[in-house]
Amino acid sequence: MTMKVGWNGKTVQAHEAVISVYDHGFLYGLGLFETFRTYGGRPYLLERHLDRLRGGCAELGIRFGMSADEVFAWTSELLRENGLADGYVRLTVSAGEGALGLPTGDYEQPNVILLVKELPPANDELLMRGRELRLLRTRRNTPEGAVRFKSLHYMNNIIAKRELLGQAGQASAPAPNAEGLMLTEQGFLTEGIVSNLFFVQDGVVRTPSIDTGILPGVTRQRVLELSLTAGLPAEEGYYRWEDLLQAEEVWMTNSIQELIPITTLSDPAGERSQVSGGQAGPIARRLLALYREDTAR
Repeated sequence: MTMKVGWNGKTVQAHEAVISVYDHGFLYGLGLFETFRTYGGRPYLLERHLDRLRGGCAELGIRFGMSADEVFAWTSELLRENGLADGYVRLTVSAGEGALGLPTGDYEQPNVILLVKELPPANDELLMRGRELRLLRTRRNTPEGAVRFKSLHYMNNIIAKRELLGQAGQASAPAPNAEGLMLTEQGFLTEGIVSNLFFVQDGVVRTPSIDTGILPGVTRQRVLELSLTAGLPAEEGYYRWEDLLQAEEVWMTNSIQELIPITTLSDPAGERSQVSGGQAGPIARRLLALYREDTAR
């Protein structure tokens, strides 16, 4: 089936959505995107995603002002046109056309693209067994500005993904569904290729500080809030791989996969360490339940 896509506020056949070779999103990676999912047809935490997107666009001089109601209506139409009740959604704002060369002013006519696809099948039994987190040699690059954008320039993540995939044929290969973890140049924990990192140590929920250069994840922030609501002490800081090896629980978060327990830690040499007895720990389970309750409201 040919998927329909959202193109500058309309719903069209995919082949009709064409970017100019002079679009500065194509030429210079100048653009931003958000990924989110729907529950019962409603995008979860949509206003937070749009706040992050609008803020980044304003800093880059890209005039983007769609409201949550407009994006919700557009998403609903696109899901319906593609025969989906719920979906994985990506909203992209590409800067728009400009002269060859770096920009000399603001971008008044960006191209806005909305894409949807089926959500991955849910399997809570498999989820509770957890996944592997592999420490990578690829270092997290520094942010584009004061805080990392969710930008179209995704090369650091792609290099990290290629490193993870390149280990597939090795004797110490990571599991097929493993996530990769990057450190800063100074050796501090940052984030996964497509996820934020959490762990529990001494009963405290910990996550790397935004100052390490990580993406300020929407799901990350919501899980921090839910931790405090549940009476769980939480902190953001600078941590090392050795801290993770001593953790009582580890999990990752992103807007599509929610909260993903990590039950195996491994390094590039293939050394493996089991976390929380090879099953999702009690705090991860509790927070996932609270998260899902929140999505149902």
